[in-house]
Amino acid sequence: MKPDEKAFEEHIARSLRESGGYRTVKVGNSSGDFDAARGLDLTELFAFVEATQAEDWGRLVNLRGGEARAREGFADRLAKVLDARGTVDVLRHGVEDLGVRLRLAFFKPAHGLTPELVERYEANRLTVTRQLPYDAGSGGTSKKPDLVLFVNGVPVATAELKNALTGQDVEKAKEQYREDRDPKNVTLRRCVVHFAVDTEQVAMTTRLEGASTRFLPFNRGYGGGKGNPPNPHGHWTTYLWERVWERDAWLDLLGRFVHVEKLAGGSKARGTTIFPRYHQWDAVLSLSAHAARHGPGESYLVQHSAGSGKSNTIAWLAHRLSNLHDAEDRKVFDKVIVITDRVVLDKQLQETIYQFEHAHGVVQKIDESSTQLAEALAG
Repeated sequence: MKPDEKAFEEHIARSLRESGGYRTVKVGNSSGDFDAARGLDLTELFAFVEATQAEDWGRLVNLRGGEARAREGFADRLAKVLDARGTVDVLRHGVEDLGVRLRLAFFKPAHGLTPELVERYEANRLTVTRQLPYDAGSGGTSKKPDLVLFVNGVPVATAELKNALTGQDVEKAKEQYREDRDPKNVTLRRCVVHFAVDTEQVAMTTRLEGASTRFLPFNRGYGGGKGNPPNPHGHWTTYLWERVWERDAWLDLLGRFVHVEKLAGGSKARGTTIFPRYHQWDAVLSLSAHAARHGPGESYLVQHSAGSGKSNTIAWLAHRLSNLHDAEDRKVFDKVIVITDRVVLDKQLQETIYQFEHAHGVVQKIDESSTQLAEALAG
């Protein structure tokens, strides 16, 4: 590979298309698919909606008075709702327009017993655009992230890439986000996460705040410390596009990991987005995969250093185990119980786990007595 950012960018995009499950790689906006004012790839959006919800879309077309009006009206409605509720909530729960509810994504069902759900999941359209001119006001001449990842036309992540062979590294990518990416831009502010990437390290942030933007490492760790292990077969950061951004893993991250902590009295869109660190994601997937293969009765130990997010790891794992199925689509666990030895952590965990699942009776906070616990176990 040539020692420059363009070659690095092309390498990642090609990998996503050829083996990552992405439908297409677009360059810029030469086809006019991307609407910078609304922050949406309208071609992918309507291709997904019409392919998965033709009957509901037909109803909306009739209500709007034609295909063109329906597309304009729904695009405006979606843009408004994304700003009000946030991207994560809209992807998971859809949008209602003139009484017609349309889904913006279908996440993988816990089992394969319902073929229609599996088919809808397979119909998701993941795309990556290189050098996207996202800023309608400036004509997009100089403001183009190296990569933007879309799910069904909705932007969910950006990445700035640096190749260490050119003398620039992940710190330069962070600097670019802080100094040259407007946090108020409609596309950037809706993205769930932003990655700063070079050939050896990855960092990420869920909120752009200009010079105050704070990045967290998204590395695998090496020898009990920071960074990434050397990769004899390629870049040290290959795991990012081959594992994390891979179609099934990426949709699973958006559907079952990312959550938004609402600010007091604020909207969902203005809350704090929690995106897992690599060690959290890897721990949850490793344990749940082993439990799916070997069933209940095994013991595991997860070690977290102070401040590394153990509450979220516990919450993600508990939620995942609660609907874990084995290879024969049999449920692995009947109940999941989380026990802690600290009152502060206990309260924090209750609130975190409760955010993930709002179906009545799935999560029960035990905060009164042992009688309450007994009733929850028997119910």
